[in-house]
Amino acid sequence: MKRHRRRPSPKPRTSPHALERLHPHAAGIDCGSAEHFVAVPPDRDTTAVRSFPTFTADLYRLADWLTACGVTHVAMEATGVYWIPIFEILDARGFQVILVNARHVKNLPGRKSDVSDCEWLRDLHILGLLRGSFRPADGIVALRGYLRHRATLIESAGRLVQRMQKALVQMNLQLPLVVSDITGVTGLRILRDIVGGHRDPHQLAAHRDYRCRASEAEIVGALTGHYRAEHVFVLQQNLELFDVYQRQLTACDVAIEAHLAQLAATTAPPASPLPAARRRQKPRANEPRFDLRTPLHQLTGVDLSQIDGIGPYNALRLLSEIGTDMSRWPTEKHFTSWLTLAPHNKVSGGRLLSSRTQPSANRAAAILRLAAMNLGRTQTALGAFYRRVAFRIGKAKAVTATARKLAVLIYRTLKDHLVYADPGADAYDAHHRVHVLRRLRQRAHNLGFGLIDLSTGEVVEGAVS
Repeated sequence: MKRHRRRPSPKPRTSPHALERLHPHAAGIDCGSAEHFVAVPPDRDTTAVRSFPTFTADLYRLADWLTACGVTHVAMEATGVYWIPIFEILDARGFQVILVNARHVKNLPGRKSDVSDCEWLRDLHILGLLRGSFRPADGIVALRGYLRHRATLIESAGRLVQRMQKALVQMNLQLPLVVSDITGVTGLRILRDIVGGHRDPHQLAAHRDYRCRASEAEIVGALTGHYRAEHVFVLQQNLELFDVYQRQLTACDVAIEAHLAQLAATTAPPASPLPAARRRQKPRANEPRFDLRTPLHQLTGVDLSQIDGIGPYNALRLLSEIGTDMSRWPTEKHFTSWLTLAPHNKVSGGRLLSSRTQPSANRAAAILRLAAMNLGRTQTALGAFYRRVAFRIGKAKAVTATARKLAVLIYRTLKDHLVYADPGADAYDAHHRVHVLRRLRQRAHNLGFGLIDLSTGEVVEGAVS
């Protein structure tokens, strides 16, 4: 008779009464556009839940009430941007404030209200069951605000360029076909002349820059069109707005440069001098025109632009999102998981159901993914890695894998002061070939075969070295 093996009895579930109160002086805040609902421990006030309007004076009154109740820790949901003023006020008062992802603290069914939400946040935070979202230091937060606003200005200017192109096409002026960028030297000269009332294609083509690939005759043919007053008016309006955005970008760059200098002045001088740039290159379009490497080196003590795919501007954008303190993540695996560049494994019954990366709007991850896509066209070790993974499992997964490698290099550079030196694509391919041969010898040994070097005819034993 077949005997069934007895399964071990499951462990008893821990009673809720056994949970330790890690933050007994905690409060929960449900943020809103018109008022905030705040819950303190029931033994601190006869009215444990109160609502406060979102005016500044009421926010200070909220902070005074929390102080009077002996609250030291506060948890709040990240609701739009309504949490920012109260977060900054409470943080300045010395409270330990954490920002919680609303997806992680979904309430129980049938208890959805502002009052129950703030009480639920309070109860979870008292038991230490909440994990705060990442927020860098105040100086980095200010830098992040400048750079995010700068990105918004660039996006708005890009939409204006599209509208100018539409107006040109409506007049059958095929300037985008003969000029790579209508906001370049040649393009802007022609646009300003058209807006100024000039219609002669030969006069307009005379603005051709010597670096323009199209000939003057081709530009004349492209600028022979059907001018209509309404389309010229639209072109004029969008060109004027484009000039306004360019002035705003210049002013924003001045503010960023001043803030970077202020941040660098408050840090200790770096132990090592600034290394030479990997290659001399002019800033790309829409990048700041001032020196970025020097203040970033003073701020971090390292030069992130030495990593392939990470130029000075990308390094600035990354630091504004992740900060300079890598101790916020215990290991590089925690860092890549926060970036959503690590596999999100779902295991049930001992089987791996899925390992796809989570969808995320993480801006730092988007920067790394874009850098990884550009690396695929370079003769670097990271570029060779991208091409090998893309050939095996596709470009989409290759972008994620390469972006994760970049994230690990950035983490090690900022935390351990790693000095990165690119070995080159040939060195990476040779190193990978050694690993492939080792695996082939192992498989041949397991199957009882050997390998033959076709170039020399030498028989390679299947034994593993």
